[in-house]
Amino acid sequence: MTPLSSRVLTLAMRIQQIPAPTFHEQARGKFVRDLFIAERLKDVSVDGLGNVYARLAAKNHKAAPLVVSAHLDTVYPPDFNLKSSREADRVIAPGIGDNSLGVAALFGILWSLRECKIELERDLWFVANVGEEGLGDLKGMREVVERFGSAVIGYLILEGLALGQIYHRAVGVRRYRIGVRTAGGHSWSDYGRPSAVHELALLINWILAIRLPHAPRTTMNVGTMHGGTGVNVLAAQADCEVDLRSEDPEVLRQIAGQVEEHAARAVRKGVRVEVEVIGERPAGEIPPHHPFIALAQKCAREAGLEAVLTAGSTDANIPISRGIPAVVMGVTSGGNAHSADEYIQIEPIAKGLDQLVRFVSSVEGAGG
Repeated sequence: MTPLSSRVLTLAMRIQQIPAPTFHEQARGKFVRDLFIAERLKDVSVDGLGNVYARLAAKNHKAAPLVVSAHLDTVYPPDFNLKSSREADRVIAPGIGDNSLGVAALFGILWSLRECKIELERDLWFVANVGEEGLGDLKGMREVVERFGSAVIGYLILEGLALGQIYHRAVGVRRYRIGVRTAGGHSWSDYGRPSAVHELALLINWILAIRLPHAPRTTMNVGTMHGGTGVNVLAAQADCEVDLRSEDPEVLRQIAGQVEEHAARAVRKGVRVEVEVIGERPAGEIPPHHPFIALAQKCAREAGLEAVLTAGSTDANIPISRGIPAVVMGVTSGGNAHSADEYIQIEPIAKGLDQLVRFVSSVEGAGG
């Protein structure tokens, strides 16, 4: 383990201990802002959503900058046990890979550039953004992209996990909250009236019967379901949340249309169905031959890593969908993301940081 990777890991473990559920990232954001200030970066600021910005000044202030970002938020509720443990080859802690290590890698890049006395030709903006997970709906990155507009060479998005995978395709996502409402009643004396729970269960069965293509890859998940007030009560309300994803925006549109058709079909006398879109992540793609993607592959290989092109739903969806170059790169390998026993491998962090520094210092001309 190198001194740099050890320093970054130590910082990641400090960040991991600061709760940062989506919509409640303020404490972690303040911690990062204070670190940016301590590092004497320029133009440190926090916008109205909680995104934290800092600029590393370069020789040519007129050149379009590179934006390097990592999301602050986690999937864990405020009272979740964030206990961590360290073993010889790994750290086990909820949120350590997604995305405490990604945030720490912002500083790893900075420290390495300074230690190696690398002078950049264009400004480098570091951004720790909010709202990447769940119902955050990428709101933080939407605001970041609005702020910079097209006046950037592109975006490098950091994720703590998925080392060696280079995300250049943005998987489209549409999320629904579906609610069923009935009059309810007593399970015995009012038997025969519709129950919202029964009606929603039937609707979910219809939705899950929709045939999904294997290629382009398309998925569906009913992530939550709740309703009713008692075992002997005909439920007056029941709700579920549905997550749809596809590599092809047209396929996603078609599947979403079928979900909405089934919801409309479920409406009958005494049964009201409410459908709300609660999340939408646009799809897009940067061609494999694009200079940004070619550079990411080259830097990964030079660091001794694989360079597998892949697709995912990340902050990169926003710039990619607007025609702005963006690539996602990981910092290390690990597993069990979004669970209490999430973990990262320690040894690969050095190579992960190496590829990121290579990319940042070699990005000249890669945004075309």
